[in-house]
Amino acid sequence: MQETQKPIVSSTADLQREVAELMIEGLNLEVTADQIDLDAPLYGEGLGLDSIDILEAALVISKRYGLQLRTDSADNQHIFSSLRSLSDYIASQRTL
Repeated sequence: MQETQKPIVSSTADLQREVAELMIEGLNLEVTADQIDLDAPLYGEGLGLDSIDILEAALVISKRYGLQLRTDSADNQHIFSSLRSLSDYIASQRTL
Protein backbone atom coordinates (compact mmCIF):
# COMPACT_ATOMS: atom_id res chain seq x y z
CA MET A 1 0.00 0.00 0.00
CA GLN A 2 1.56 3.26 -1.07
CA GLU A 3 0.56 6.49 0.60
CA THR A 4 0.26 9.83 -1.10
CA GLN A 5 2.74 12.58 -0.34
CA LYS A 6 2.54 13.48 3.33
CA PRO A 7 2.25 17.09 4.42
CA ILE A 8 5.41 18.73 5.67
CA VAL A 9 5.92 18.13 9.35
CA SER A 10 6.25 21.06 11.68
CA SER A 11 7.93 19.92 14.88
CA THR A 12 11.50 18.70 15.27
CA ALA A 13 10.34 15.41 16.82
CA ASP A 14 7.91 14.81 13.94
CA LEU A 15 10.64 15.51 11.39
CA GLN A 16 13.07 13.17 13.15
CA ARG A 17 10.46 10.38 13.16
CA GLU A 18 9.61 11.00 9.50
CA VAL A 19 13.28 10.90 8.46
CA ALA A 20 13.78 7.69 10.46
CA GLU A 21 10.74 6.13 8.76
CA LEU A 22 11.95 7.24 5.31
CA MET A 23 15.32 5.63 5.93
CA ILE A 24 13.76 2.43 7.30
CA GLU A 25 11.47 2.12 4.30
CA GLY A 26 14.02 3.23 1.71
CA LEU A 27 16.79 0.96 3.01
CA ASN A 28 14.59 -1.93 4.16
CA LEU A 29 16.01 -1.71 7.67
CA GLU A 30 14.74 -4.16 10.25
CA VAL A 31 14.23 -1.63 13.03
CA THR A 32 11.47 0.74 14.04
CA ALA A 33 11.79 4.52 14.21
CA ASP A 34 11.71 4.29 18.02
CA GLN A 35 14.73 1.99 17.99
CA ILE A 36 16.97 4.52 16.25
CA ASP A 37 18.93 6.59 18.76
CA LEU A 38 18.87 10.22 17.63
CA ASP A 39 22.54 10.68 18.43
CA ALA A 40 23.90 7.26 17.42
CA PRO A 41 26.12 7.20 14.34
CA LEU A 42 24.31 6.27 11.13
CA TYR A 43 27.48 4.99 9.49
CA GLY A 44 29.31 1.92 10.80
CA GLU A 45 28.70 1.60 14.53
CA GLY A 46 25.23 2.63 15.67
CA LEU A 47 22.71 2.06 12.88
CA GLY A 48 25.30 0.19 10.85
CA LEU A 49 24.83 1.80 7.45
CA ASP A 50 27.54 1.48 4.81
CA SER A 51 28.48 3.94 2.08
CA ILE A 52 25.89 2.52 -0.35
CA ASP A 53 23.17 2.85 2.30
CA ILE A 54 24.16 6.48 2.87
CA LEU A 55 23.92 7.17 -0.88
CA GLU A 56 20.48 5.55 -1.03
CA ALA A 57 19.35 7.51 2.03
CA ALA A 58 20.60 10.74 0.43
CA LEU A 59 18.57 9.98 -2.70
CA VAL A 60 15.37 9.29 -0.76
CA ILE A 61 15.84 12.42 1.35
CA SER A 62 16.66 14.57 -1.68
CA LYS A 63 13.48 13.47 -3.41
CA ARG A 64 11.26 13.88 -0.35
CA TYR A 65 12.51 17.27 0.77
CA GLY A 66 13.80 18.84 -2.43
CA LEU A 67 17.38 19.01 -1.17
CA GLN A 68 20.55 18.96 -3.21
CA LEU A 69 22.85 16.56 -1.36
CA ARG A 70 26.18 16.26 -3.14
CA THR A 71 28.44 13.26 -2.74
CA ASP A 72 31.53 15.49 -2.76
CA SER A 73 30.33 17.85 -0.04
CA ALA A 74 32.70 18.29 2.88
CA ASP A 75 29.65 18.63 5.13
CA ASN A 76 28.37 15.09 4.48
CA GLN A 77 30.30 13.54 7.34
CA HIS A 78 28.55 15.91 9.74
CA ILE A 79 25.15 15.81 8.00
CA PHE A 80 25.01 12.00 8.11
CA SER A 81 26.67 11.62 11.51
CA SER A 82 23.35 10.94 13.28
CA LEU A 83 19.60 11.06 12.80
CA ARG A 84 19.52 14.30 14.78
CA SER A 85 22.14 16.04 12.60
CA LEU A 86 20.47 14.80 9.41
CA SER A 87 17.06 16.03 10.58
CA ASP A 88 18.53 19.39 11.63
CA TYR A 89 20.11 19.78 8.19
CA ILE A 90 16.83 18.92 6.45
CA ALA A 91 14.93 21.43 8.62
CA SER A 92 17.39 24.18 7.67
CA GLN A 93 17.56 23.40 3.94
CA ARG A 94 14.32 21.86 2.70
CA THR A 95 12.34 23.46 -0.09
CA LEU A 96 9.27 21.18 -0.08
